[in-house]
Amino acid sequence: MRQAIEETAEASSRTIGFVVWRATQILATREDAADIKVPSQRTLYRLFDRLAAGTHATGSATTRRSVSARPAGPFGEVPACAPGEWMQIDSTPLDVLVRLDDGIAEKVELTAMIDLATRSLAAAVLRPTTNAADASALLARSVTPEAMRPGWSDALRMSRSVMPHRRLMALDERLEHAAARPVIVPDTIVCDHGKVFISNNFRASCRYLGISLQPTHKASPFEKGAIEKTLGSVATLFAQFVAGYTGRSVDRRGRGLENGPLWSLPELQGLLDEWIVIWQNRPHDALRDPDAPKRAFTPNEKYAMLLESCGYVPAPFSGEDYVELLPERWQAINAYGIRIKHRTYDSSELNPLRRKHSGVAEKKGLWEIHHDPYDVSRIWVRDRRGSADRWITVFWKHLHRVGVPFGEMAWDHARAQVPGGTEEQIADAAAALLKRAHDGPEQEMHPAKPSRRDRRVAARTRVTATDRPIPDQPTVETTDDEAGDAEGVLAKVIPLGLFDPLANPWRRP
Repeated sequence: MRQAIEETAEASSRTIGFVVWRATQILATREDAADIKVPSQRTLYRLFDRLAAGTHATGSATTRRSVSARPAGPFGEVPACAPGEWMQIDSTPLDVLVRLDDGIAEKVELTAMIDLATRSLAAAVLRPTTNAADASALLARSVTPEAMRPGWSDALRMSRSVMPHRRLMALDERLEHAAARPVIVPDTIVCDHGKVFISNNFRASCRYLGISLQPTHKASPFEKGAIEKTLGSVATLFAQFVAGYTGRSVDRRGRGLENGPLWSLPELQGLLDEWIVIWQNRPHDALRDPDAPKRAFTPNEKYAMLLESCGYVPAPFSGEDYVELLPERWQAINAYGIRIKHRTYDSSELNPLRRKHSGVAEKKGLWEIHHDPYDVSRIWVRDRRGSADRWITVFWKHLHRVGVPFGEMAWDHARAQVPGGTEEQIADAAAALLKRAHDGPEQEMHPAKPSRRDRRVAARTRVTATDRPIPDQPTVETTDDEAGDAEGVLAKVIPLGLFDPLANPWRRP
């Protein structure tokens, strides 16, 4: 019977009758059990109730797997004595529908990071689908002060909080208009084995910022229980109060949520950031004073108390640091430039680097390239020739064909619609997709409207490009031969207006 119960740990949930039947089958296969008489069914059911206590053998499959993965010994706890010493990061779907462009209603993913010493929510990011670049951006947000937003109450300012704002201002001028959310530089981050957190990009970002990454054992969510509990608190204390709340499962979901009033993704991100400041001033049960157990501190109070012994060191974040956190790839610089997913990037600054060895023997002489998955308009190439490394910004060759920034998802979708097409055709298809989804269906000439897949890709593209500036268009460099040929090119034709014989010719237009 114990063996039959252990087999249910990773299997689907079944009834008691199946487990009892499986126990009799295991007994029948044993050679030393030939003379054993099987008890009655009522006796087997009572035996199951005794042996399966606390195992959820016939209950929820997720709970059963979690219980089965727990260690047999007592739980331990890693002491955290300073802000950022131990932090935990995780990602989960947020149980709220948001209204993307073109009326698409979708759920988003929440990626958050919490500090164990103060139980502070260092940063939280909402995205349609979380990737490695979003996790790296979360690290940047944790070391950057949260600025006050228009419409926020003055009570949320850091100058109104319990944190020593004036003393911190003498060290970091960025805190002048900051909200009451502490700036925490991570030292060690605990994560699970999600593909976002074990990716090369996230590991490289942690190495660049001097952060130690500590993955947990597989199937061991209890090893980062603080962030798991915090994400549950976000659902109960924030998400269920937002319009479009779906509940944690299908059986708890209401009807017609897509037709109701929903927030956009930037608006929901702003509400979440404001709620995090309120969370920082809410007493936390894990921050009780050993000398006064009835007193529960807030995360901001605990942070202010630990500052007296740990101090504060500002970590300013520059534009080059942002480029460092983007996903990297290693490629050669050819005569035509750099080609990534059928897109060609080229610039005159790459002339000394074409078909040359980068000096990195571990990468076989390839050049380090960083790219933004939400903006395909440009890439950055690291130039290692001088004493100090510098970044070369290289624009897409056909950027002039698409006037709005878009990401890898829109490019892959347009490429699938033009199988075997050239780079120019794929660029035109991506531009047509974004324009068609933005303009909506034409009622008279073309009654067919874009497919749901087209509108979904366009909506996700625009919502992730709202906080990214449109880059300057690259200047087209012409050679002497091209300049000579340009003389024969026709200038822009300006058509004349229609002649109106009834108009007054003396009236100035």
